Amino acid sequence: MPADILLLALKAAASRVESALERALPAEPASSPLARLVEAMRYAALGPGKRVRPFLVYATGELTGTEATVLDAPACALELIHAYSLVHDDLPAIDDDDLRRGRPTCHRAFDEATAILVGDALQARAFELLAKAPGLTAETRLTMIATLARAAGHQGMVGGQAIDLAAVGQQRTLTELEQMHRLKTGALIETSVIFGALAGQANEAMRDALTRYARAIGLAFQVRDDILDVTANSQTLGKTQGKDAARDKPTYVSLLGLDPAQALAKELCDEALAALDGLPRAEPLRLLARYIVERPA
Repeated sequence: MPADILLLALKAAASRVESALERALPAEPASSPLARLVEAMRYAALGPGKRVRPFLVYATGELTGTEATVLDAPACALELIHAYSLVHDDLPAIDDDDLRRGRPTCHRAFDEATAILVGDALQARAFELLAKAPGLTAETRLTMIATLARAAGHQGMVGGQAIDLAAVGQQRTLTELEQMHRLKTGALIETSVIFGALAGQANEAMRDALTRYARAIGLAFQVRDDILDVTANSQTLGKTQGKDAARDKPTYVSLLGLDPAQALAKELCDEALAALDGLPRAEPLRLLARYIVERPA
């Protein structure tokens, strides 16, 4: 069944990137003054997760005919940036959450100062991995570094987070909500697909199709998150349920209602699938688009 095939593919991609992360993250003896920081870095980056971004790197790389070994460093870099963002998002000054991926958040498992440093260190390590990524030309590595820096910075993820913080207790239009989530969530998802295309030297037409696909699933992912925040429990989610409503943050459900939000997620899925028409070896990407709008957590 297609869903079973996708789950196996997701598991395989997760296993691969986790092995690569295990090698890429530092290790320190217990006697080292850096031991606690390194332990917290590994806690944040190697904990349970769906690994959707690395999956997109590998799946797009397969579509462009790129060896998985060439994709390991870009996949790790994206997952490290994502992990750092979760550590910082959970801090008391931002979302103030105690639960992430079914475990205590990094600042609860360690302490707030350590969690801040963990985010800083994971971000730096991500760019170091890209700078040294084997199997890629120097030009491709530089393009990846510039692309990730833009997606992770004020023009992408961090900018989206700033807009999100400013939105607490405020009325927002659907257009404003979409802009926020295209930056906060969508930018890294789009970059995941771009990395696979860059590694495989995809032509302009293929890059355009993949970018349209990524923009659609990036927004669909957030719409589904908003739906799950009101329909799933904390145990299923692995994080605190109803947090957005409790903090009076605008969501697709609060703006549209539950049924229209679900309809929007399906519309975005259809848009993503249409973008892939005519592309060979794109079935894993098609399956992922459907999974994003149907996932239980």
